[in-house]
Amino acid sequence: MATIEIDPGSGFCFGVTTAIHKAEEEIDRAGSLYCLGDIVHNSDEVGRLERKGLKIIDHKDIDSLHDVKILLRAHGEPPSTYRAAKANNIEIIDATCPVVLRLQQRIKASYDVAPQERPQIVIYGKNGHAEVNGLVGQTNGEAIVVEGPEDLGKINPDRPVVLYSQTTKSIAGFREIARMIRHLLSPDVRFESFDTICRRVSNRVDQLQVFARAHDVIVFVAGEKSSNGKVLYGNCLEVNSNTHLISNPAQIRREWFPAASEDVSVGICGATSTPLWLMEEARQYLEKMLNAAESC
Repeated sequence: MATIEIDPGSGFCFGVTTAIHKAEEEIDRAGSLYCLGDIVHNSDEVGRLERKGLKIIDHKDIDSLHDVKILLRAHGEPPSTYRAAKANNIEIIDATCPVVLRLQQRIKASYDVAPQERPQIVIYGKNGHAEVNGLVGQTNGEAIVVEGPEDLGKINPDRPVVLYSQTTKSIAGFREIARMIRHLLSPDVRFESFDTICRRVSNRVDQLQVFARAHDVIVFVAGEKSSNGKVLYGNCLEVNSNTHLISNPAQIRREWFPAASEDVSVGICGATSTPLWLMEEARQYLEKMLNAAESC
């Protein structure tokens, strides 16, 4: 019989768990709740919560809402969101991840100095990502977002730079960008870099790769919108070429597994936005599929 194991380190991070708990608590009390953006980058989990009473809205909807409650997800929001909510007497249920909140505060402190002393604030992250939007908002929109080497031309080599990172980026990528910026700047220009990557994410890499090496086939479960999922899937693929990315069990293919599957070892893992129940569904799907193949 095939061996199928769920990675014990996979599943929601603290910030996502807290946001979902707050949402369910309010829905149980009031019957429904607005949430600004997808509460987590996993459509199956969002669908589960919508069926309970969660209503996903976007920023333009805030202008037409009054006297309601809105949950802010773990990614955080710029100051403009809080101002808009206050103007419409909207009560905020703030589920911003503590790691993201501390990063917002650090970036704001770097910005809140005299203009002539203010450095270029550079954020290593994904343009348009919800967390990055919240970080840039701490600087009145002036922070420079760098996704890769192609964005380094935005930086003035003759002005000081303070570098931060989106919390879910890779440490290796951050260090490489820091090295490139240091090389770009004029010799006497001040440069500071702060590794603000969440260790709940970065520490998973080594553990995940140990798990991936220990199995013949890896099924990685992550939502299509999950940046963290794409990074961690890539980490698995580095050490196990038989790694396959899915967003739900229906995408699992029989041809990924050997014809005689009784001795195959399958590992199931996921992103920090992947619910445990979805990985469990993948396990059950695999058990039926592989056991059916063995009985033929």
